[in-house]
Amino acid sequence: MSKATRNATRPLPKPPDEATLRESALAHLARFAATQAGLARVLNRRIDRWARAAEGAGLEAETIAAALRKARVAVPAVVDALSAVGAVDDAAFADGRARRLTRQGKSRRATLAHLAGKGVDSALAESVVPEDPARDLAAACAYLRRRRLPPFGPGERVRALAALARGGFARDIAERAVDLDPDEADAALSVLRQT
Repeated sequence: MSKATRNATRPLPKPPDEATLRESALAHLARFAATQAGLARVLNRRIDRWARAAEGAGLEAETIAAALRKARVAVPAVVDALSAVGAVDDAAFADGRARRLTRQGKSRRATLAHLAGKGVDSALAESVVPEDPARDLAAACAYLRRRRLPPFGPGERVRALAALARGGFARDIAERAVDLDPDEADAALSVLRQT
């Protein structure tokens, strides 16, 4: 049986309303951490999938458009309701994600860009990822360790500096990290273990 035949025999689900969108949001949040903006994107994609399925099933365009309008109005209400009960918390998401990215060796600049891509407000992201030279040095050391570059492995200094620059680290932080001896670099990494 082809995919088109299988889809043709499948009944069209009812149009998404606030209750079904809430269930979809809870199912998503059970598996993934999300921001308010990210959850709204997920719900809008769910609505778009329904609209494509309805169009393929031959529903009238006016019926689909009316259901889309109704569903899109429900998205902010669902997101706000889940935010009010604490199921979606942008501050907690930003804090946890920033800690994880720093431990992985991401620069402050890369972390801020990642948070912006996830829909975190720039002021909130700035407050969660403050400028801290010790933390930046530790993140650079984590990056070098993961890539097995000096001081954690053999390699050229210029190559390590170029990798750190591509990773978004400032030149002074990159030079300090590459010039550390392995014991000093391990000591710098202890900052990440404390967060």
